[in-house]
Amino acid sequence: MRNYLIAIGTAALIATGAQAATKPMAGSELMPMAKVSLATARATALHARPGRITDQELEKEGGGTGLRYSFDVMSHGKTYEVGVDARTGKVLENKAEGKNPD
Repeated sequence: MRNYLIAIGTAALIATGAQAATKPMAGSELMPMAKVSLATARATALHARPGRITDQELEKEGGGTGLRYSFDVMSHGKTYEVGVDARTGKVLENKAEGKNPD
């Protein structure tokens, strides 16, 4: 029974991740300018802040090279914003969302 519950939980996590990955991403028109793939940036964000990605976008924003992936990561009941430079793959931001998220 325990293995069955673990398998169901794992399948649910995979489905949730796949759903977030296939959801149209804000800023997708900027993808040709990125050197780091979305999949690599997602893995980098989850390495920096383990949890579940609930939203993602590619945006021009100050800091780093000026092009970043921005991920909302749900971790331990809180939402964190993790920014990954879309040209270098470096983590630019990893902090709890404030009262007025962007």
